[in-house]
Amino acid sequence: MKSVSQMEGAEGVGIGREKCLTGIEGLDSILGGGIPRNNTVLLTGNCGTGKTSVSLEYLLHGAIAGENGLYLSVTEPFEKLIANMIPYDFFRRELIKSGKLTFIDISAIYSKLGFNRDRMSLEDVDLLVAAIGDLARETRARRLVIDSITSVAYQLDTQEKLRNLMLGLSKMLSGLGTTSLLISELTAADASYSKYGVEEAIADGVILMGNLERNGDMLRTLQVIKMRGTSHSRAKYVLDLTTAGTLLVPLLKGNQS
Repeated sequence: MKSVSQMEGAEGVGIGREKCLTGIEGLDSILGGGIPRNNTVLLTGNCGTGKTSVSLEYLLHGAIAGENGLYLSVTEPFEKLIANMIPYDFFRRELIKSGKLTFIDISAIYSKLGFNRDRMSLEDVDLLVAAIGDLARETRARRLVIDSITSVAYQLDTQEKLRNLMLGLSKMLSGLGTTSLLISELTAADASYSKYGVEEAIADGVILMGNLERNGDMLRTLQVIKMRGTSHSRAKYVLDLTTAGTLLVPLLKGNQS
């Protein structure tokens, strides 16, 4: 597998803004060389579509290339997330020991901030954004993942609070030079690209992951809906999770039935 630096030399950063290579060759090709630096991207989709795996691989490739990564987990303990990374052929535990990869349960942030109620106030939202910013500075994170922004949003009872959270995170992380993936959980009944419709409008990019049944098999799919700062393909791709990393191939129109 090519290193991130080798891929950047081969594909270049494209015209315009500097790109952050995900290290997933197919996705970097779709995006014309990677995610524009400092973008906040919504990685959205149904259960079992591979959102966590793709986000972990994104951080792992960055760490191998020398970029610190921070993973904020809302729903799973970090030990389970690390176990999911071990099957990758290119995973090295030293990346965690050296601080290149940091995993933090967001419940620890809530506890430190003294959150002890089911609903956050607007002041709580501001405190949470500031706390995440402090962690990004402390860990010198150039890449960040929140898994999931939907679970955080469950504690926000108004669209105003969610809008403040998204705008605050996007502005703060961009200012720190951090390129971020915010995982969004969808159900089959959701008509938009995010649970509440606010996230997709504020995010710089939306990457949609899905499940597609074909001839009795369930395929994972990926499609870039939008990405500010770069031209990109809007075609749908079949995604395969392997020990060598995520593989993407175009979904042929004749294979959608």
